[in-house]
Amino acid sequence: MDRRTFLAGLAVTLGSGCAPKREPTVGSKNFTEQLILGELLKQYLESVCRTPVDGRFYLAGTYICQQAISAGRIDSYVEYTGTALAAILKQQFSGNANAVYQHVKEEYKRRFNLDVMPPLGFNNSFAMVMRGDDARRLNVETLSELAPLAPKMRLGVGYEFLERQDGYKGLVSAYGLHFQEAPRVMDLGLLYRALGNRSVDIVAGNNTDGLIAALGLVVLEDDKHYFPPYDAVPIVRPSLFAMCASAQAALERLGGQITADEMRAMNYAVDGEKKDAAAVASSFLSRHGLLVWSRS
Repeated sequence: MDRRTFLAGLAVTLGSGCAPKREPTVGSKNFTEQLILGELLKQYLESVCRTPVDGRFYLAGTYICQQAISAGRIDSYVEYTGTALAAILKQQFSGNANAVYQHVKEEYKRRFNLDVMPPLGFNNSFAMVMRGDDARRLNVETLSELAPLAPKMRLGVGYEFLERQDGYKGLVSAYGLHFQEAPRVMDLGLLYRALGNRSVDIVAGNNTDGLIAALGLVVLEDDKHYFPPYDAVPIVRPSLFAMCASAQAALERLGGQITADEMRAMNYAVDGEKKDAAAVASSFLSRHGLLVWSRS
């Protein structure tokens, strides 16, 4: 080896050895529940790992979060099993919530070398939501009962719902729905505003949306069980466990800690009461005895 080659190799070795250690990074999608869960995961990992954790929130939707964690730009984010199954794995899978979870867990490890941690405790299924007064006036409680009424109704959806395998096309096919016009596509944060000002008559929301009860809205029953289970689960790169040895056991302890009612209450605290998402997450962790260390 000549002197120039030796010096070049030495520079690379020293440079890589002196590179600053990266903080663990948590991501989230771009709606309220995801921001809360991102903050909750970030603060919880800071507590158990006793190190600052970076937050990269509002990463658009499912596909961007999947790209980010696959590329190592984030180390963890919260996904939903039904979304992972349909949108990422592009599969249909029949079975109960636990069977879907186990299938997603195995496939994510096999395909992406990503760990799917235990469900947080609530199922955030898609929910077709109407104004309460309209649902009572029309005497409609199920999606099957909606079918003959749909031609006079306008539908509002988020961007992903229109494109996903478990979204609009499959839903209208399963129930024979024909709406008055093509779906109005909008940001998720605008769906309930559009429903309230009567720009649309029904929206594709989420089961744990805090504004459903607060605004007197009604979720129509998915009586044909079109939507799969959507249990919230942390997705993790194995590198996180290398950075923080206690993270794996801690995330396993977090399993089952968040009920659907608690998630709705946290969502409403941010959407309805305009509280700070970080403060709402911190309050939850403190109430459950999960916040044992703070960077402050």
